[in-house]
Amino acid sequence: MNLKDFFVKDINRTIETVIKADDQEHVLDEVVEYVVTNEVSKKIGDFFSAYNDYHGANGVWISGFFGSGKSHLLKILSYALENKEFNGYKLGELFAEKIENDKILKADIKSATRIPSESVLFNIDQQAQITSKQEEDGLLNVFYKVFNDHLGYFGAQRHVAEFERWIDNEGKYKEFQEEFEKATGEFWSNARRKYFSPKVKEGIGQVLSKLLGGKPEKYSNIIETIRNDSSISVDDFCTKVSEYIKTKPKGFRLNFFVDEVGQFISENTKLMLNLQTIAETLATKTKGNSWILVTSQEDMERVVGDMSKSQQNDFSKIQARFKLKIPLTSANVDEVLKKGFSAKPNLQEYF
Repeated sequence: MNLKDFFVKDINRTIETVIKADDQEHVLDEVVEYVVTNEVSKKIGDFFSAYNDYHGANGVWISGFFGSGKSHLLKILSYALENKEFNGYKLGELFAEKIENDKILKADIKSATRIPSESVLFNIDQQAQITSKQEEDGLLNVFYKVFNDHLGYFGAQRHVAEFERWIDNEGKYKEFQEEFEKATGEFWSNARRKYFSPKVKEGIGQVLSKLLGGKPEKYSNIIETIRNDSSISVDDFCTKVSEYIKTKPKGFRLNFFVDEVGQFISENTKLMLNLQTIAETLATKTKGNSWILVTSQEDMERVVGDMSKSQQNDFSKIQARFKLKIPLTSANVDEVLKKGFSAKPNLQEYF
């Protein structure tokens, strides 16, 4: 008998040493093999209780050193809340079954999975290639991008996304894409990357003329017009999120899961205030139906660093917005190693 015969799982399967927010290849395996330690179980209790019974704070700060499992936890929470189905199993319900010694927490998790929601999960450094950390709106630009990407718009170029949103609001987006392909022989999803090309601009003019009336020339420079006329603001972004939520069933939530936000902010007080303003405005505009969960290698206080007296009041607002904190320690890693070998090996044992 070979050594590998003693294991239920294939020992030759790929096991990621570092959890990546944008890796969606092994979703079901990640949830099945996730180890809910005693530390995690205790610290997520307050979050799920608050998520089910919203009282103003819609921000969660998950902290821990490299390798503590904070990114993994963020990813698992995004799966659990959205409760998507994979191979006949709902991820949120699967996660709830991992809670063995806390009936209240298990019930809270199950209640949270019944709230309709969508998760926008991303590593902010990876998504920030479109902007600079030094820009005052650097953080906001990334939120615009991932939100537009989530809706199927071209997030890398906000003015193109605004053009797509406008057509969508007219109820013509799907038809526009079909007609554009007929007119140009190219998929809009490819052509929009070179929206400035004469061929693409001509195609846009022809299609919009057909769909909305008027001469093609009227629309040939429409994306440039949008680019020149539009501006960004936290209020505008949060209004768009709110409008999207209103198109969904009552109680629906759109939640943002931001990995490594502490590294991105890195003592830049303006970016920290930007994060606080986004979270606060989302809470106001959506009435608590949009949450922001972030990870950082350091506690919130250390991320900002030394502050002047005038900044202290602003920082207290940030603390109030992100008052739900989940700090992870080395004890979590040790317990994962111990429990990992005795964890339930297959899905059948959960149900």
